Amino acid sequence: MAEKVRVGIIGCGGIANGKHMPSLHKIEQVEMVAFCDLIEERANLAAARYGSRDAKVYTNYKKLLEDKSIDVVHVCTPNRSHGFITVHSLEAGKHVMCEKPMAKTYADAKKMLEASERTGKKLTIGYQQRWRGDSLYLKEACDNGELGDIYYARAIALRRRAVPTWGVFLNEFEQGGGPLIDIGTHALDLTLWMMNNYKPRMVVGTAYKKLGQQKNTANAWGDWDPEKFTVEDSAFGFIVMENGATVSLETSWAINIAEPCEAVTVLCGDKAGADMLDGLRINCVKKGRLCIEKPDFKSGGVAFYEGSSSDPSELEARAWIDAVANDREVKTKASQALVITRILEAVYQSAKTGKPVYFKD
Repeated sequence: MAEKVRVGIIGCGGIANGKHMPSLHKIEQVEMVAFCDLIEERANLAAARYGSRDAKVYTNYKKLLEDKSIDVVHVCTPNRSHGFITVHSLEAGKHVMCEKPMAKTYADAKKMLEASERTGKKLTIGYQQRWRGDSLYLKEACDNGELGDIYYARAIALRRRAVPTWGVFLNEFEQGGGPLIDIGTHALDLTLWMMNNYKPRMVVGTAYKKLGQQKNTANAWGDWDPEKFTVEDSAFGFIVMENGATVSLETSWAINIAEPCEAVTVLCGDKAGADMLDGLRINCVKKGRLCIEKPDFKSGGVAFYEGSSSDPSELEARAWIDAVANDREVKTKASQALVITRILEAVYQSAKTGKPVYFKD
């Protein structure tokens, strides 16, 4: 690979502008050389702000993929198109960073993983919450066995009134669902990553649209249009893993809860426990006394590759580009994200049928 990693962006909307392009722009080794969006003006604006001198603009992603000089593609489109765009990109010889969730359906996600394995190209999924300071600290504690056998966990993403009213977030066809697939996916990813447990046995799920038809909602981004609210506003899952561990998944964009919290986990092991409900807290017994330890993350940064940063999105981007440039294993594996998508789909399926979903393999 050339000294510079040449990147193409497919989808120049909110997540590309809020996360991917600003993070990549901070990496000296990266050149963003191509931008694609169905709305040409958005692609032009992205190219003007973040692109190389010779950056090209497209409205058809397949034309972008014809450029053999592009090493990496970032897929930042609605969930429905994650699957086929990623597969086409891998088959065109590109390494792919796809924004979370991996795909709208488990079948699509599986095709993405198979395409990566078939082509030998790297595939990762954008779960930047792993790169927070508290997440990295807790992951190290889990990997060191400080919590012991983690047999119960809660994956939590609960907002009081923060329904995203822009883009296609409320569109079931484009997204596949609401808060479960949008923010619940982050909480579940964090939890299973901490547990290092990706073998679900059974899922029971429920989903609700209790507030979606209301008006005068005090929503953080203004009232939503009830006619366009075609997804759930809350969803909950009860997941039993093959080893008997239990995970409770709680997610909502709008629920009557006094103390919301998002993308956090609660872990209970046989040696100690941990939660992110009031900063990171490790609870244990020392010298015959109950003890709570609370690490301080207010000062300093996380050293990573070159320089230091505490921005999770930048750390994620740096780790990804390093994996591509130096042929290292990606940090967020597609095989892990595949399990997340499978569980989310099972929660929706169980909610619709009123029956548990059992995994056969």
